[in-house]
Amino acid sequence: FLLSELSTSFLFLTAPCGLELWRVLKPAEADGRRPVQLLWKKPRGAPVLEKTLGYNIWYFPENNTNLTETMNATNQPLELHLGGESYWVSMISYNSLGKSPVATLRIPAIQEKSFRCIEVMQACLAEDQLVVKWQSCALDVNTWMIEWFPDMDSEPPTLSWEPVSQARNWTIQQDKLKPFWCYNISVYPMLHDKVGEPYSIQAYAKEGVPSEGPETKVENIGVKTVTVTWKEISKRQRKGIIRNYTIFYQAEGGKGFSKTVNSSILQYTLEALQRKTAYTVQVMASTSAGGTNGTSINFKTLSFSVFEVILITTPIAGGLLLLIILTAAYGLKKPNKLAHLCWPSVPNPAESSIATWCGDDFKAKLNLKESDDSVNTENRILKPCSTPSDKLVIDKLVVNFGTFLQEISTDKAKMSQENNLGGEKNEYVTCLVTPDGPLGKSFEELLVSPEIPPRKSQCLCLRMSEGSCPEAKEQLLSSDQSLAPYHLCEEEAPNPYLKNSVTTREFLVSKKLP
Repeated sequence: FLLSELSTSFLFLTAPCGLELWRVLKPAEADGRRPVQLLWKKPRGAPVLEKTLGYNIWYFPENNTNLTETMNATNQPLELHLGGESYWVSMISYNSLGKSPVATLRIPAIQEKSFRCIEVMQACLAEDQLVVKWQSCALDVNTWMIEWFPDMDSEPPTLSWEPVSQARNWTIQQDKLKPFWCYNISVYPMLHDKVGEPYSIQAYAKEGVPSEGPETKVENIGVKTVTVTWKEISKRQRKGIIRNYTIFYQAEGGKGFSKTVNSSILQYTLEALQRKTAYTVQVMASTSAGGTNGTSINFKTLSFSVFEVILITTPIAGGLLLLIILTAAYGLKKPNKLAHLCWPSVPNPAESSIATWCGDDFKAKLNLKESDDSVNTENRILKPCSTPSDKLVIDKLVVNFGTFLQEISTDKAKMSQENNLGGEKNEYVTCLVTPDGPLGKSFEELLVSPEIPPRKSQCLCLRMSEGSCPEAKEQLLSSDQSLAPYHLCEEEAPNPYLKNSVTTREFLVSKKLP
């Protein structure tokens, strides 16, 4: 028991061993100063029960030792703010029995270029260990610094580091790393007091199937093509190194197809699709342990491409433009004719030829009689008129019966027929009244009668009610011989102004006419 206590006391009374130093360089600040995080640890093989009371640190520019600064520390990490030039940093640990050997580290200048000698590096799993191997082109480099930390999106990384000498590989137990976590592993070559450019890779101590698939969307939908894009899975959800992506797409009711691309590609253009067809597409992300499908997207290809639409509409637009140009040129050359074609003139009813056929005297009488509301509306008559071309034109001119008698009657006709028609009762008959034909003939016989002279015919339609006055009857039958004989109109084209048929005429005659 006493020997055991003496051994333990001897261990605590041993002076500290030497330290291993490392640094983390941070970007320079606005004032030109550069933060440097200083790390240290005991070397392998150091006594576990060794006790350290504190650390002494001093540093100075490489070219000026007179600007040495010192400081004490009890815990790490320690952050130094150095200038842009290169520096030397030294450190010792101490306890009650003494101090450790001095450990030194050179901090390169900001503008200093580091050498590169590592050509390739890879990581693999061997039983329960993660093995990292690399190849170097510098045969004189035999010391390396291995740096690793978890690559997490939200949490700040916890840096670990370890020097390796006389080897070009490094191993670590899997239980010292968290499963399904991605680690960034960097190897720095070290030649004497200089540190070279690192070579970095990512590795997993244990891989699994991704927790979720990539988020997918489609762009640039065409007639036979579409571009599928997707986003990377978050680092926490990957659970392994993404080896490749597989695009699955299928037409509605058709056969499915797939395309596989490497992990560096985040978009792919599908070709040889069918026109105006609905498709479903999704992307699967795969690790060495398996794959997980992402979101499914539905889209439909176009019926016509932009080029086809332009090809169709260009001739139509060109034709319309040419038509507009020709129309404008024609309008400038003949403006009156173009205005007549676009805005044709509408006839003015006030200037119709119906009012000019009968003369100004008749128009005045017509306007005078239109204001007389007491006249019987059943006493209407058509007045025969001749056109200037001496051709019979029958117009539907509705006037008062008494007005018509004033136009055609003469005093001589009144005297010759007054005794024949006086006091007799009239009735409606259908006949033709002419000076040359007997009143007893029927209408049909007069249509074929040879006694009607071949002269310019005029038609007269007379209609009288039983209550017509005897004076009106006398005036009708005592028409002047100078008037043209009344007979049936020869067959001509029907007048559009004539509402009644020209084949039926009604005349008023006395029952007792011989």
